[in-house]
Amino acid sequence: MKINNRWLVVVGAILIQLCLGAIYAWSVFTPALKDAGWTKVDTQVVFSVGLAFFAIVMVWAGKKLGVWGPRKLATISAIVLGLGYTLAGLFGGTNFWALVILIGVIGGAGIGIGYVVPIAVGMRWFPDKKGMITGLAVAGFGFGAMLWVKLAGAWGHLISNVGLSNTFTIYGIAFAALVLIGGIWMVFPPEGYKPEGWEPPKANDDGSAVAGSVDYHSSDMLSTPQFFMIFLTFVFSAGAGLMSIGLMKLYPMEALQGAGYSMAEASAIAGTAMAVFFSLANGFGRIIWGTLSDKLGRKQSIIIMTATQGVIVILFTSMASTPALLYLGATLIGFNFGGNFALFPTITADTFGAKNIGENYPFVFLAYGVGGIFGPILGGRLGDIGNFPLAFTICGVACLVGAILIATVKPAKNNKTIDKK
Repeated sequence: MKINNRWLVVVGAILIQLCLGAIYAWSVFTPALKDAGWTKVDTQVVFSVGLAFFAIVMVWAGKKLGVWGPRKLATISAIVLGLGYTLAGLFGGTNFWALVILIGVIGGAGIGIGYVVPIAVGMRWFPDKKGMITGLAVAGFGFGAMLWVKLAGAWGHLISNVGLSNTFTIYGIAFAALVLIGGIWMVFPPEGYKPEGWEPPKANDDGSAVAGSVDYHSSDMLSTPQFFMIFLTFVFSAGAGLMSIGLMKLYPMEALQGAGYSMAEASAIAGTAMAVFFSLANGFGRIIWGTLSDKLGRKQSIIIMTATQGVIVILFTSMASTPALLYLGATLIGFNFGGNFALFPTITADTFGAKNIGENYPFVFLAYGVGGIFGPILGGRLGDIGNFPLAFTICGVACLVGAILIATVKPAKNNKTIDKK
């Protein structure tokens, strides 16, 4: 298929990512499952399995992207993701192991297969606007979660009107259809393509590289110091955000009650901080940070993002007891957290080349999984002993360390950029 307007790629990317954001909509199903006898742990097992298969399968899919092509991978993603949810509705119902396999394993795998496709294709069509285009794509992932939550609950009332099983089935069909439609435009541009008026970066005479002028494969990337510095910074930044997500209602409720608010008032205020201020800022942060990075540079943007996140997370414990400051803190933390998903794919492309971003970024994205383990567990453990402030301080300092680490990252050397395929 020939694409005459590269902005159609953006439309396809957003359609795909809206559906892949389904993994973060899982919480809307948990009340009905608990009413059916599930424990809280049971509900989180399905979510955790989904996240694990998302990250693991994404590494495999990244390697297949160059072999099968983006449209075929998007088609497989549509089939696998749609099948998982549709079968969960038809045969799973509220059976624990059925939903672990159908939603967690199969659904998570479908998301992992498709996630990197819009990012890789978008970067190839928009080498002049990599940050903005990546931000738009991953914003679809963030806003998609809100869309599916609202359709099942407050807006569409699907669960109350047609039941949990039928909601799974409806979502499965919708996911398959929308990802298939979006996949129509998931094709790489012709070899040598460049937007009108844009010139690609050139390598320096001394053998050093400028951003985006190299083409590493993952086997070479994994042995570089740049990879480990980017990876660790992503771990620290994602871990701080994920810990904050886990505690965004629990800790402010405690702080607000300590400041004299009733439990009902504290719950309402903390719920608004998470559901409105954090969530919206998370989505818009992906677009805004991505766009800003095209102007400021990727490294400078991550330095600013992680440094400010570190300061805000440290100060959050003194903000959480005042509603206005709590809303401000939730907004800023969410805004910076969203920026991770626009900036780390693009700094991976700037450092190791955009050509193999589909192969390389899944390895960097594993940092999100590591951060998702250490951040929330740290917050929970220290919360159990009554020391939430220490958890926020540790994560804040980690973000500041990440800002220092990323400042040392330079594009990989040209003398290692041999395309082995």
